[in-house]
Parts: sequence; structure tokens; C-alpha cells
Amino acid sequence: MERTIQGNRMPADRSGARERPMRQNPQGGDDFRPVRFMEAGIRALEGEDDGRRFELSFSSEEPYTRWYGVEILDHSGDCMDLSRLQSIGVVLFNHNTNKVLGKIEKAWNEAGRGKAVIAFDEDEEAEIIRKKVAGGTLKGVSVGYSVDAWEEVAAGKTSSDGRFTGPCYIAKKWTPLEISIVSVPADPTVGVGRSQEELPPMAPLSCYERLVQVNENYARALKGGERI
Repeated sequence: MERTIQGNRMPADRSGARERPMRQNPQGGDDFRPVRFMEAGIRALEGEDDGRRFELSFSSEEPYTRWYGVEILDHSGDCMDLSRLQSIGVVLFNHNTNKVLGKIEKAWNEAGRGKAVIAFDEDEEAEIIRKKVAGGTLKGVSVGYSVDAWEEVAAGKTSSDGRFTGPCYIAKKWTPLEISIVSVPADPTVGVGRSQEELPPMAPLSCYERLVQVNENYARALKGGERI
């Protein structure tokens, strides 16, 4: 017996796991812009005269604890869609889309790990980061990605392919969007968008000045015995 989800033929659920398409996090939140950090072991490619090309790992199947539970990025078969990285992939600094460091020349799946060859641009900002990578100061790599389908595996159960034990959420259809060189990794337990809670914008100084003036007027009125 099989069931169809989003046009995909899925095996019968005998494990207690259930597949469901999801573009947000598995709990249904709409603030899910996940990243995955790893010590990538960046290495410069040999035989390069200008030292601008490096090989690195950007993802793996290592379980990753987030605020909603344990997440696993499935690297088997066609689970990972590399088409975007291979066509328009870029290298960013700290996931900042305004800080493009270079391009992704090649991306592939090797032994359960996402790997890539990147090339730094020649502008001043990219050169600063390239030198820090080459010198070993910056070693962290993080991948930004989206997930289109999850498999939820209950505690004590196994995934549909028998490779993972719950409780966990397995990304069965996911797409790497960009690769970042990072200085400080995001907190893996909270998810992007929650690693550094955005503070509300500060009010203009004039608002605070008016508030002080109101308080002063109120204090003088009380002192003078006026009715408020």
C-alpha cells in the first residue's frame, strides 16, 4: 500500500513516521529560515596561482537540535536539490545578502555530505575575508536552506528507510540556497530568526524629549496643587 503526497509516491507507513509537506518549521511556524553551521575544514585547492578557490563541506546528516526538536537533513537519493547552488549559488558573509564574497563553482553530494568548490571575488571586501580564511582565522561555514517536505519520526520508531531513530524530523526534500563564511555560528537550538531576537526600532529622540517634558509638567502641576 502506498500513499501520494504532493505528487510523490511514498511508502506505506509501518514505522509510526508520517510524511508531510512543509515550507515552515515542523511546528507550523512561518519564521523558519534555517541555517546549519559546521566546522567545514576549508582548504585551498592545490595548483592555484591566486589562491582564490577553496573546497569545503557545507552540510551533513548529523542530527541537529533546534527549538522544535532534532532535525536531520537527508542526503540520500534526490532529497537534496543542488540545482540552485549549481546555477546561481553565491558565497555570503554571515548570511548577509548584501555581502557577496564570491561564487559557487561546483556543488555535489559525497558520502552523505554536501561539498562545494567556491571562488572568492577580487574586490576589497572579499579579499579581506579570503585572507582570513586562508590564514585560518575564519573556519566556520554555514548553509542557508529551505525545506519542502518533512518526515516526522516518533520516539522509539524508525524512519521509512530504516536509517534514523526518533524522535526526529527528517528533511526529505530540501534545497541549499547559499553558503556563508561565518564568524560566529547561530545557536542551533533556536533556529534562524530566533538566534538573535530582533529588537523593536528605537523611537526618535524627540519622542523621549517630549515624554520628559510631559513628566516635568505633571510634576510641577502636582507641586502647585493643580487638578490633573
